This record gives sequence, C-alpha cells and structure tokens, in this order.
Amino acid sequence: MLLNTANFLVNNPLEQFEINDFVFLLAPIFGFTKLSLTNIGFYLILVVSIVLAMNLLASNHYSLIPSRWSISQESIYNSVLNLVRTSIGPKYEIYFPVVYSVFTFILIGNLVGLIPYSYTVTSQLIVCVGLSFALLLGVTILGLHRHGLALFSLFIPTGTPLGLVPVLVLLELLSYLSRFFSLGIRLFANMVAGHVLLKIVSTSIWGLVLAGPAFATLSVLPLLLMTALAALELLVALLQAYVFTILFCSYINDVINLHTPPR
Repeated sequence: MLLNTANFLVNNPLEQFEINDFVFLLAPIFGFTKLSLTNIGFYLILVVSIVLAMNLLASNHYSLIPSRWSISQESIYNSVLNLVRTSIGPKYEIYFPVVYSVFTFILIGNLVGLIPYSYTVTSQLIVCVGLSFALLLGVTILGLHRHGLALFSLFIPTGTPLGLVPVLVLLELLSYLSRFFSLGIRLFANMVAGHVLLKIVSTSIWGLVLAGPAFATLSVLPLLLMTALAALELLVALLQAYVFTILFCSYINDVINLHTPPR
C-alpha cells in the first residue's frame, strides 16, 4: 500500500502550537467525565522534571573530582549568581533561588521545543503571560513588604512638580504593569516567530524533494538556510532566557532600592 506523502506536509505552520489531548480517560460512571492531559501539560511536567533532574545529577555525590555534568551546572549557577550580584546587589543573594529557577525553566522550555516533533511550552501566550503575572505579584508584594506605602514613590520621579504628580503616577503605573507583561509577550513572540519560520522553510524543502529529482537539487540552498535558522533559533533560545532573567533582576532591584542603584 502506498502512503500519501503529501499528508506529511504541514499546511498551516501554526498547527504546531495547537493544544490537543496527549492522553485522556473517559469515565462514564461519573457522567461521561473526560480526564485528559494535554500536550502543553505533559511538556510542562517534562520541563520541570528535567530542571529537577539536572540539579540532582549535578550534586556530584560528594566526589572530589567534578563530572562534566557538574561543571556545566556550576557554570550556569555562577553565571546567574553573578547576574544577581550585578543587577540587584551582593547583599540580596537571597533572591538567587527564584531567579535561578526562572532562568532554568525558560531555558529548558526553549531547548526542549527545538527537538523535532516536540512542543514548545514558551510558545503559548498563557504560559508566558501567566509567568509574567506571577512575577509581577511577587515583586510587588516584595516591595510592599520592604517599604510599605513608600513603594509608591517609585511612581513619582524626583523633582516632579506637584501639579504633574497625578498624571505621572498614572503613566508610571501603566509603565510598571506593562513592562512585566512585555516580558512574557517578548518571549512568546520570539519563540513563535522562530518556529513558524523553521516550519515554513522545512515544509518548502520537503515539497521540493517530493517534486522529483530535478527539484530535489534545488533544496540544497533552503537546507543550508534551515541549518542556519536552526542555529539562530538555538541562540535565540539561550538569549531569550538570559534577557528575561536580567530584566526580572532589574525589576527586583527597582522595588528593593527604589531610586538608588544596587549596592
């Protein structure tokens, strides 16, 4: 029996972001209740499991000679720790665990999405904006805990005339809220754009291969382009995790030190 190879072509590059049932269970005894685990739920569990496994494997089991895995984890650890010290201040290393957790979650989520036929959890707007909203609440509560109502001085630039205070407070409040949501939107947009471009190029290459030997030779150039795009997407995955983390650190610094630089 011949297979219709045209079925392997993806007509819509956005199909890869659809949320579908990964596994499900029908329970007719409970009124035909459907218990399901979607693909995004499965990959969220997978990403968290990988993050936990990475840190457990990096313990080196008290060996004097570190393994390669331990060295790689220590490099990530030190990089994020230096980022916290630079952006927030050496006195506030207490916030390192949450910053490290955010960085590793986004990094592994981005990298897992680069595996063919996998799912990119950071390409879902609800995940990215939900993470940004959680960080917004956490940072705001942190600022209120440290400064109380004095936190709202963050919305009043130094030397502002009294008549402009209401307008500037409103603008600064909108800016404060929007910059957190821009974190998630920036991550979402970069992940979606890169994966859509890779899908379009790969589908074009497969179409040329199916068109016959004469057209297959024309697929060499798009194949080179796809290889370059894959390398670029890997760089974007690393860069977006770093950008998200460094901006998160700067927002923590704002509510801790208010108008003063990190010490």
